Amino acid sequence: MNKVTVADVNFRGRKVLIRADFNVPLDSSGNITDDRRIRGALPTFKKVLDDGGMVIACSHLGRPKGKPVPEMSLRPIAKRLGELLGQDVLFAEDCIGPEAANVVGRMQDGDCVLLENLRFHAEETANDPEFARKLASLGDVYVNDAFGTAHRAHASTEGVTRHFSQSLAGFLIEKELRYLGNALADPARPFAAVLGGAKISGKIDVISNLFGKVDMLLIGGGMVFTFAKAMGYEIGDSLLDENKVELAREIIAKAKGSRTELIFPSDTVVATDISEDAQTQVVPIDKIPAGMKGLDIGPETIKLFSAKLRDAKTVVWNGPMGVFEYKPFAEGTYAVAKLLAEITAKGATTIVGGGDSAAAVGKAGLDNKLTHISTGGGASLEFLEGKALPGVEALTNAAKTEAV
Repeated sequence: MNKVTVADVNFRGRKVLIRADFNVPLDSSGNITDDRRIRGALPTFKKVLDDGGMVIACSHLGRPKGKPVPEMSLRPIAKRLGELLGQDVLFAEDCIGPEAANVVGRMQDGDCVLLENLRFHAEETANDPEFARKLASLGDVYVNDAFGTAHRAHASTEGVTRHFSQSLAGFLIEKELRYLGNALADPARPFAAVLGGAKISGKIDVISNLFGKVDMLLIGGGMVFTFAKAMGYEIGDSLLDENKVELAREIIAKAKGSRTELIFPSDTVVATDISEDAQTQVVPIDKIPAGMKGLDIGPETIKLFSAKLRDAKTVVWNGPMGVFEYKPFAEGTYAVAKLLAEITAKGATTIVGGGDSAAAVGKAGLDNKLTHISTGGGASLEFLEGKALPGVEALTNAAKTEAV
């Protein structure tokens, strides 16, 4: 973490453009159903406001595809943000142009404004230079605290930084980089990674980057069956990434010459359909009957994974073990979540890489029982792949700045 952060700066009297990640779920009535991402931004906002600065917050919500979509307005977020901050949050009907400029122009020290959805403009995702300039013109200082979009070179994450002498990391991004970075650079060992999810293609680069870094790599989820096929097993109607079977063979071969132990499920929960009332049975991973599909890890695999992970000192988890949204196929994913909570209580560092895994941890009521739950699924995945994140790369390096 070699970036200048908000902790290094006093914001008194300054207008601070903060890229937050307020891409929260809304119900059909426009009510927020999970405000964790809003809560995650509060420490950075409070630092600026407590200093006597002004917050100009911007974010996207959903995928409006470059035009205004009323159901994707950030207005409900402004209301909830105000409740959490304990003060009124002004709302600008646009993120650039006269609407935004008028609201921002009326701000006083300690005020907070939320701009309308950035993605109501196609120029945001296109990283349009003029759009970035207009957005930047609203603030004196820029802060990125949206780890969930840090892997995208958008106008509000990368283009905008060209118009500020200082572009700072918020507390949330600092926390994400500290946990993920330390896990990869200097982990307490044994160091294990648990990878799940549907397709092997989405995790190939992660697997490759983790070889030699982790002591154990446990594979679950739908991508297991591509590996099973590569080992010559019968997989019935299970999910298969047919174009990746040969690649799966190469990964298995590579593991044999690596310090990393590659661990696969020994059994699986199968059914003919994915539903709440599906008729299930447990079979060995190499004997899935024709017409059946593997949809979760089985009880013997849960025991195996538990035995492997129980003494781990660092664990990174990305991707569910099965189709956990349906009760008959949720046991494996929840078992991993509970196990990680247990070893966290004994002093292990446990990091969940966002997305479906984070949702599962939340549904299990274990949010506060793990060391760190990443707010960025795609960003955490790319970080684990060893890729640079454009939204982070664009921030000011600590070594290249004077104290402010």
